[in-house]
Amino acid sequence: MNEKDNTLPVITPQWPAPGNIQAYTTTRRGGVSSPPYHSLNLANHVGDRLEVVEKNRIRLQQSLSLPIEPSWLTQVHGNEIVSANKGPGQRGDASVAYGPGSVCAILTADCLPLLLCNQEGTKVAAAHCGWRGLAAGIIEATVSALEVPGKRLLAWLGPAIGPQAFEVGPEVREVFLDQDWRHTSAFTVHRQGRWLADIYQLARLALAKQGVQWIYGGQYCTVADPHRFYSYRREGKTGRMATLIWLANSG
Repeated sequence: MNEKDNTLPVITPQWPAPGNIQAYTTTRRGGVSSPPYHSLNLANHVGDRLEVVEKNRIRLQQSLSLPIEPSWLTQVHGNEIVSANKGPGQRGDASVAYGPGSVCAILTADCLPLLLCNQEGTKVAAAHCGWRGLAAGIIEATVSALEVPGKRLLAWLGPAIGPQAFEVGPEVREVFLDQDWRHTSAFTVHRQGRWLADIYQLARLALAKQGVQWIYGGQYCTVADPHRFYSYRREGKTGRMATLIWLANSG
């Protein structure tokens, strides 16, 4: 992990994105929320005190020198894409930006945060990829919304539930196998009637089908690292991390 040397410990994606692209994932550290949300909870829908969440969001904005308030979404585990320049409060699971002046943001606590940018550094996107969203085509919809050939995109897979922790029933596996037999590579037998799913592999397969070749990240497990990450699977009532991407003004 590469952490930004600032007041908040954040993860900086290790990918060859153009220099004008700014991208980070927060950890659970550095905020003011009380247990079970301790301490940098950035979600206002999980039961944390709203005034505390606002303090955490202000701290985030100041620490990262955000140009504007992030376009926080009302995430619904679907495949709807919105424009980040319309601001926060929109319903959807991915946002795109075609220039400076808006910040794409995703909240997660086991689901996969996906960042995308084009090689020219003129378009960015952030997508919330739970298994339902992946099955519904959230990655395909996000790539399509960018209107860039997949071969000209870079992707980064942020902290999510790891393949040794994501236990699912056969119905989840069947959903993906019905779509593409190659999804078998994302599932391993766990115990009677149960499977372990690799959400990173599911995302890589979806990206590859869209022609995306430059895929980075995918090495974290939110469940296995309670010091740094929130995990709904591990804790139930808990906070959310943010994954953000934006285009900085040139010059």
